[in-house]
Amino acid sequence: MSATLTATPGSVAAPAPKAAYKVGFGRVVRSEWSKFLSLRSTWITLGIAVLFLVGIGVMSAYRYDPTALRGPSADAHDAVTLALRSTELAQLALGVLGVLATAGEYTTGLIRSTLTAVPKRWPVLAAKVLVYFGVVIVLATAGAFASFLGGEPFLHGKPIALTLASSGVLRCLFGAGLYLALIVVLGAALGMLVRSVAGGISLLVVLLMLLPVFLDILPSAWKPDVSPYLPGLEGGAGGSIIALHTEPGTLSPGAGLAVLCAWVAAALIGAAYRLLRSDS
Repeated sequence: MSATLTATPGSVAAPAPKAAYKVGFGRVVRSEWSKFLSLRSTWITLGIAVLFLVGIGVMSAYRYDPTALRGPSADAHDAVTLALRSTELAQLALGVLGVLATAGEYTTGLIRSTLTAVPKRWPVLAAKVLVYFGVVIVLATAGAFASFLGGEPFLHGKPIALTLASSGVLRCLFGAGLYLALIVVLGAALGMLVRSVAGGISLLVVLLMLLPVFLDILPSAWKPDVSPYLPGLEGGAGGSIIALHTEPGTLSPGAGLAVLCAWVAAALIGAAYRLLRSDS
């Protein structure tokens, strides 16, 4: 005798339980790291920045001639100034890299997929900042040291020659790496804030390079009180961080770092607020 099993009319097999999936911050960081590695523009921009930082620094040391009447290196007061002369160009390349990291996703529309996968939104900005800051501080610091050490043999025996053991040199070289890493974060924040590559780059150039020029059209009495608190290198907080000697009217290295961090924090707060409050 055999038994026959028949399905009860209207009964439906219970679906298998789905595995729980949680988007943790570590997963978001790995996702941003994959994006970083896969973008060709990232490596091109990083390569240009390091080339500027090392190549121009070593070339400035090679061409240094204290007796020259003219030349880009004739007015240098120390070897650190020569080694970090190209920081102004490197900051533009790295700032643009930061803008592309955030505003580029709005341009391509990739940000919609990103925010769908990460509905809390804020981890996206935090992960980008962590990845780009971490990579740039390593490469920029290595580039600053390579520029200084590469130019050291050409300056041997000259009045401005220094070594790594000289007072303040290590602070300046590490400071240059930290400054450039903060600039890439500033670029990323500005890109997320304005959501436009062109707009982010324009705003970055204004903050780093054009604000000191604008001060020249203001009353001359204002400039000494305002210029040290700008984020850039030309008489601003960034210049205080990487300068071996504190010039009259400028901030100390620690104060300059605090001012630059305040600029970066303000940009990040604005970017995070817009990311959380407005649609993509």
